[in-house]
Amino acid sequence: MAEQAGAEHPPAPLRAPEGRVPPVVVRADLTSAFAVASALAVLGIALGRLWASLAPARRMRVVADDGRLATLPLEGWHRFDGLAMFLLLGLAAGLVTGVALWLLRSWRGPVLLMGAVAGSLLSAWLALRTGVAFADAAYAVPGTPRTGSVVARPPVLETAWVVLAQPFGVALAYGMAAAWNARDDLGRRT
Repeated sequence: MAEQAGAEHPPAPLRAPEGRVPPVVVRADLTSAFAVASALAVLGIALGRLWASLAPARRMRVVADDGRLATLPLEGWHRFDGLAMFLLLGLAAGLVTGVALWLLRSWRGPVLLMGAVAGSLLSAWLALRTGVAFADAAYAVPGTPRTGSVVARPPVLETAWVVLAQPFGVALAYGMAAAWNARDDLGRRT
């Protein structure tokens, strides 16, 4: 039977746009990802130095001749202060790094993100190690203190879980920018 006049035709299938989306090139992006990871590792030493200079020392009183120490009232809170400062410094460094890396249009992609997260993890680990070493050197007690004297103890980081704040900040900032972009090629210039 012939087609009836006015009958609706099914919609045409959707076609891919004329411009092809370039494939993800892993090998070419590895150099930039390695460069970013290396630069972020060096940043960790600076973050450790900054934390050591900002984190408050705990003042303690020498209570015995053998050097036993007792924390002065309200000084015990500084254990948390040092930990919170390290966490916030790492998170801020991660967020700034993620935004800065997003602005590098020619390097955008998942390989750069993985390099940045790995570099940030290494950076945070170096900041943890060097920060504690810088703080120990800054608050060294010369000689043996007398009973009743007050000494400053260096800030400590009692958990290593704080190293996850910086890579989390990088992944959060970069991921939010990529989700907001909503382009298949992430707006990458080739």
